Amino acid sequence: MTKSFARGFAVFTAGLATVATLTACGSTKNSDALTVVASTNVWGDITKAVAGPDIEVDSIISDPSVDPHSFELSPADAAKITDAKLVVYNGGHYDEFIDKAVAGRNTKTVNAFDIAAESGHAHENASAAPTSAKTEAAAHDHEANEHVWYDVHQVGHIAEHIADALGEIDPAHKQAYTDRAAAFAAKLAPVEAVTASIAAAHPNQPVLQTEPIAAYLLTAAKADDKTPHAFQEAIEQGTDPTPQDVATVRDLLNAKQVRALVYNIQTEDKLTKDLRAAADKAGVTVVEVTETLPQGKDYVTWMTENAQSLAKALA
Repeated sequence: MTKSFARGFAVFTAGLATVATLTACGSTKNSDALTVVASTNVWGDITKAVAGPDIEVDSIISDPSVDPHSFELSPADAAKITDAKLVVYNGGHYDEFIDKAVAGRNTKTVNAFDIAAESGHAHENASAAPTSAKTEAAAHDHEANEHVWYDVHQVGHIAEHIADALGEIDPAHKQAYTDRAAAFAAKLAPVEAVTASIAAAHPNQPVLQTEPIAAYLLTAAKADDKTPHAFQEAIEQGTDPTPQDVATVRDLLNAKQVRALVYNIQTEDKLTKDLRAAADKAGVTVVEVTETLPQGKDYVTWMTENAQSLAKALA
């Protein structure tokens, strides 16, 4: 071995040791970092509004083509959840991949569905059973619709719980989280004002839904949902509705006996597309809704536009 080669090899070995040391330090730092994971970008955006610049929030599902009901975690996503100091998710059998990931672990979570059910504000029009014994007691007389992010009043309440959880993992910024949650809830008041104005000026307007996603929005507006419950259930679960239910829905559209068709654009199939075509032909207004946050919009903007679209359809 030449002296020049020996010197080069020594430098190379020292470099590897330095990299290993830096990597180890970096790993230790990352493991101690405050990280929050949300199941979807809806709850991610709500959490970010409360977290502000103090904590980074990562959403597992942001792609509008992904169905949270059937989503399977990748190893990388599972690791994010395992390492997170807090996990914010919908619950109510909607994003069960989170329940599976945190099962048996001492992970701090905020379950929006449980909070809504326990507060006694979960509405009827149900499609999901309770997720816990506590929730079962709160929802004894009715099943609760799991799409709680369409209940803006509840979302403001859930934001307070997120602030409390963030304050527990980061006491230094506890007051900041509380203040941001209050500011966020205040921004939801105009959305509630829109639905309240519909309820006051145009109550009991008949509507149809392809799925029960916006049920809370319709309830706040005091709209009269004429959709057969079994029809909504079948569409949401990806099964075929009965011919009788399909005929009922078609007749309501063809005879223009409803003012609006609330249409989930994320789960279209031949049947729902046919119903939309029937609505267009009959002159029934189509109100488009989604399950995940549209690109480039925050939660408040999104819900404001949904409420305004419904108001326009029912005015």
